[in-house]
Amino acid sequence: MTFSKLDRLYRSILLSRYFIKGWGTPENLKRLLLFRKVLSNRNDCFKLVGDHYPIEITKDEYEGDVHILEGHFYSPFNLFLPTLLPKESKEAHFQMILPKKWKDDGFKPVCIHMAGTGDHYFWRRRHLIAKPLLREAGIGSIILENPFYGIRKPVYQMRSVLNNVSDIFVMGGCLILEALVLFHWCTKHGFGPLGVSGLSMGGHMASLAATNWPLPLVLVPCLSWSTASGVFTEGVMSRAINWDMLEFQYKENEAFRTELNKMVQIRESDAFQAGKEFVKNFPESMLNLKGNTPGLDMKKEMSVSRSGLFPINEKLTKFLKVNTEPVSDLTNLSGLLEKVLHYKYIDRSPVSSNKQETINFMRGIMDECTHLKNFSVPVDTSLIISVCARDDGYVPRDGVTDLSEIWPGADVRFIDAGHVSAFVLHQKEFRQAIIEAFQRYRSKYKLH
Repeated sequence: MTFSKLDRLYRSILLSRYFIKGWGTPENLKRLLLFRKVLSNRNDCFKLVGDHYPIEITKDEYEGDVHILEGHFYSPFNLFLPTLLPKESKEAHFQMILPKKWKDDGFKPVCIHMAGTGDHYFWRRRHLIAKPLLREAGIGSIILENPFYGIRKPVYQMRSVLNNVSDIFVMGGCLILEALVLFHWCTKHGFGPLGVSGLSMGGHMASLAATNWPLPLVLVPCLSWSTASGVFTEGVMSRAINWDMLEFQYKENEAFRTELNKMVQIRESDAFQAGKEFVKNFPESMLNLKGNTPGLDMKKEMSVSRSGLFPINEKLTKFLKVNTEPVSDLTNLSGLLEKVLHYKYIDRSPVSSNKQETINFMRGIMDECTHLKNFSVPVDTSLIISVCARDDGYVPRDGVTDLSEIWPGADVRFIDAGHVSAFVLHQKEFRQAIIEAFQRYRSKYKLH
């Protein structure tokens, strides 16, 4: 698998670092590892959220032919793991984009859209996904705000930069349970069929959320894969991690090397390649990561937008909003971005081999908490359409289980692009996959 040069270029110009305070406390990680075993079992997880979980609607208005609802509810996650969520994240906020009048009372499709990295508030998903889906196919949308993002961002957090590795597991746990709340609410109010989708990190969160609904569900994960471990250990995102700090904490606190290691090792049924080797040989042997894990040098003079995803630049913002059709020459796109951003690609040196043990620990704990093989299989895999970027530098696919092996019957498609160019240029393909998946549902279950 080759990595897109544009993905490398784009990551090299961003200022953001991730996990700036380290792993999180061993105690919190232990609680999350234990709770993951509940979340990953559909029968156990489904019991955590009642079908009449309270939601408060705070906005109900019309804009032309569009019906907009906004609401919030208390995140169920905080009922089970109190103290792990910052106070700002305890309330889940969402926006619904619906038609003023449904064409068919027996077919009211609604799709939850999970946020990708840096996707704060509702505006980006509303304009790029929700409103076009409504206009093109009459599909309603729920835009759910991520914990740690937008309205739910802690006051101490800079942009999209999660302070601890444990925060991403908290985020995933929240979204799994919050999706159940919304699925129940939609069912209660006569919406359906239901679906869930997302791009990049949002695609993986959508996949996790879909595993715990006990009925057929449309699922369209885009620009994601079967585990997040490669994202943070091999992909270009690994450039943004402070490996020096993580290595220091890992070696300084014995709990990481003993207690947490033992909790990961209880995964007897894992057959996927990287996780299996981690369990058998950690920490004595070192996994051979494909490619080099980059260093940590970042440009400090670069301004970063409030969303954390795109640098502040009117030309680039306009380009991203209006260009949704594929182009044939990605070299021209790369050159355009270089001119707009006034930066050129900067190569990075690999992390030294003495950090390999820390990298392996990251791989193991990410696989334990995010690998889809550890979660229930969605009820109807024929309703899954996964759209991937063939040269994705952010989400490596080498060395991990193929998505179609975990979910037999799922439709896995590839776009000839990298991660960034797919996001910028192929929004239409993502929407088309969502539309097609809902059409499959309607045809298979004979909804009229």
